[in-house]
Amino acid sequence: MNEYGKPLFEKELNYCIRCCMPETNEGMEFDELGICKACRSSEQKMHIDWDTRRKELENILNSYRSETNYDCIVPISGGKDSLYQLHLIKKVFKMNPIAVTFSHNHYTETGRYNLKIGLEKLDIDHIEYTPKRSLVDRLMKESLCHIGDACWHCHAGVGAFPLHMAVKLNIPLVIYGESPAEHSGRTTYADCPARYGADHFTKHSAKVTAEKIIQNSTIEKKDMMFMTPPSEEDIKKLDLEFMYLGDYIFWDAEYFTDFIIKHYGWKEEYVEGTYKKYKSVECKMPGVHDYTKFLKRGFGRGTDFASQDVRAGIITREEGFELAKEYDFDEPEILEYYLERTGYSREEFFDIMIKQRSGNGTKLPDKDFFMGKKRSKKFE
Repeated sequence: MNEYGKPLFEKELNYCIRCCMPETNEGMEFDELGICKACRSSEQKMHIDWDTRRKELENILNSYRSETNYDCIVPISGGKDSLYQLHLIKKVFKMNPIAVTFSHNHYTETGRYNLKIGLEKLDIDHIEYTPKRSLVDRLMKESLCHIGDACWHCHAGVGAFPLHMAVKLNIPLVIYGESPAEHSGRTTYADCPARYGADHFTKHSAKVTAEKIIQNSTIEKKDMMFMTPPSEEDIKKLDLEFMYLGDYIFWDAEYFTDFIIKHYGWKEEYVEGTYKKYKSVECKMPGVHDYTKFLKRGFGRGTDFASQDVRAGIITREEGFELAKEYDFDEPEILEYYLERTGYSREEFFDIMIKQRSGNGTKLPDKDFFMGKKRSKKFE
């Protein structure tokens, strides 16, 4: 067993010297001191003139106010970030938004409650699209082979569907919440705000196009319209702009969660693979999503949150590694549901995930090291 405060895969992977993130995190870069971009970004965040950025945001929003249409589109899942961003747009900045939801077709009861209560209390018009169950099942199966993750349809739809609604409703502004600079490690606040193209989610989340997914499958192109971005012609004609509030407003997920619980009655819930109870409570599948990352890259959501808490000074790096070992390693119960819906055997699932490794991720242990580790619910 590893020594206290040491990473689980200390011999196989290099880690940021400040937080708990390994080199296998997508887009990970260490500077000459061995510090990752996410840690650098957290430093930059403390020195930004947020009052100036807020004024920039107000100027942008004012330029999109309309007397005949909605002012903007706000994609919303019912999660803590999307509800708070909707609160900001409606209550703080006095905009007239329409909320748009791409449903992953995996909503929990708590997630449905949170979505409903937020929309009702904010009194917001709302459009939701839910792909049919059979399509989601087939996409979950194809997704594993293409991106080593069960959630391609959600990654793609969250990006594409709001843009389709923007084009169809002639609303040129789409507003998301948390900045890519907050925790992703792909960029920093020094590089934001930035212009985000319509292919942003394909590049950084979905990874591959719908055309690639449906090759050699039973899925038809006509089923994929809302998981494929609108045409470049339509986007240019609308002069479509989409932005992240987190590029302009100091983002504090812990505070936002407390706020929406207090003011909107939003509910937390146990989520497999993490010690936090607010991230992805709307979905049944985060356990599979995060476990595939662990198998492929050697870290899961326990590491994600531990690293965030280390950067915030809430825990030490050593405590973070202990939390990561506690939560990343155990196999999620929802994996059984995923295997049932897709038809994969356990052997096939683990074989596919081992093949998805690249770089120093190939140094991680073989599947026998991971198989059969069942999670207890002692933290539920």
